[in-house]
Amino acid sequence: MRRVGLATCSEVPELAADDRLLLPPLAALDIEGVPAVWDDPAVDWDAFELVLVRSTWDYAERRDAFLAWVASLRRVENTVPVLEWNTDKERYLTDLERDGVPIVPTEFVPPGAPFEPPAEPFVVKPSVSAGGRSSAWFAPADRDAAHALVAMLHGEGRTAMLQPYLADAEETALVYIGGEYSHAVGRQVPLPAAGARAVFYLDEELESAEAGDDERLTADAAIACVPGEPLYARVDLLGGAVLELELAEPSLYFAYGEGSADRLARTIAGRLG
Repeated sequence: MRRVGLATCSEVPELAADDRLLLPPLAALDIEGVPAVWDDPAVDWDAFELVLVRSTWDYAERRDAFLAWVASLRRVENTVPVLEWNTDKERYLTDLERDGVPIVPTEFVPPGAPFEPPAEPFVVKPSVSAGGRSSAWFAPADRDAAHALVAMLHGEGRTAMLQPYLADAEETALVYIGGEYSHAVGRQVPLPAAGARAVFYLDEELESAEAGDDERLTADAAIACVPGEPLYARVDLLGGAVLELELAEPSLYFAYGEGSADRLARTIAGRLG
């Protein structure tokens, strides 16, 4: 039986519930999916034919260490160039906008740069982030709280990013497997107001959804900008524009896409040869 490592983090060492849905389809193809914590020095990563990055949600505060680990692997999906590009929102959102893909309006504020809160409700989050940590939305009256969050991020050497708070806009997450559209979910992640919440990841509310033609076109255009062929991807759209393009460790919402875990398992088998 071939063995594939499913990289996760110490907070969910047996994988997130969504990722565990991939294990039976892999087993049906004579592939053992083995959960393994990415920064556990006891793991022999060379024992796997392939390492699949999954619930590595604690990478954001240690991006350099995470990318060094990724680069040390014999074979990894998504690939090293894809992960390097995608784990910095400033880099990939800038590239998407340059290539004509509509994105949610975003301003980046690096350490040392002045910060002026917008006149309308807005979101502050780090440009390297996961799970909604260190993120919050602010009303114009919350200037001091917004300055405090930006100052905290700058103190950690991190770039802050500002986006409009579009409370009434619909967020749609489109999942891609092997470069092809698979399924979509409606998604809401209630951000804390006026200050970040000390949690590992924010709760999310999900419902089945159908992606519209315009959403498909936008998501397809985003996928076309990826520097490589992603095994898996998720494009989060807000108001029809790209909010985030997730290629590192996104939930793929297998339970909302009939046969999607089987499709990913077959794609993995195909790449193993």
